[in-house]
Amino acid sequence: MSDNEFGLFLRTRREAVTPAAVGLPAGTRRRTPGLRRAELAILAGVSVEYLIRLEQGRDRHPSTAVVSALADALRMPPSERVHLYRLVKGADPSFNCLGGAAPNREVRPAVRAVLDQLAPAPAAVINRLGEVLACTDGYVRVLGPIGLLDGGLPASIPRYLFTDPRARDAYPDWEHWADKTVANLKEGPYRSDSHVAELIDELTVTVGAEFTGRLERIPGFADANGIARMNHPDAGSLRFAYERLDLSADDDQHILVGLPADAGTAAALDGLIGRRPGGLRAVSG
Repeated sequence: MSDNEFGLFLRTRREAVTPAAVGLPAGTRRRTPGLRRAELAILAGVSVEYLIRLEQGRDRHPSTAVVSALADALRMPPSERVHLYRLVKGADPSFNCLGGAAPNREVRPAVRAVLDQLAPAPAAVINRLGEVLACTDGYVRVLGPIGLLDGGLPASIPRYLFTDPRARDAYPDWEHWADKTVANLKEGPYRSDSHVAELIDELTVTVGAEFTGRLERIPGFADANGIARMNHPDAGSLRFAYERLDLSADDDQHILVGLPADAGTAAALDGLIGRRPGGLRAVSG
């Protein structure tokens, strides 16, 4: 797996920013989908040679001023800026803010109470290994028929997504979810987290290149919200607007909740979950 997470994240962000987004002309005969290294170097006030060293991992200790300049040049939102600074701090392979703590599989009563308030929406508490620890009945009704919960709780999202053939049938955008799952596993000091490393070693053996290739090219920064499409065996085509709600650092968990993204999905969920019509309203915008 890659040990140059700062360089990987910096390069992928550079390639994701268009010249127009930073006030530069697009020009012709561009071989990169985003900014050229020379363009970013000028915007950030660093040399091209230094930027190359950063992206290649030959310099892993940029100053705070350089990190800020790069974040400004790439128009990074606050979440990406925080991640970039954390990657600089975590460049030391021995760094792990969690120490040797095992992934938390205990869900506090107050968190379970919050989960209950999210019903009838499909919602679940998930830890850093991608294990589903607790969930609403709506989550069971939606995710149960596609096989995720076959072994009961905790259920492993990474194992299901990469090793269960039903996952590819259930998710039309399987490639995106595979990328997102790897990004979630790589979030934080994953190289020095023995529990995450053990799961990564397992998937490396059982899945192979389709998993290891993502380890090399996908940075550890997953989106916290978006639209998820699903082909449900009972309810047909569904679209969810999902949100990740992070709990405290002590919990080391987050809540993932899905709401219907259109009227058709809302109606299908009413029937699937057994709620009165309009029990779950479609999210607009």
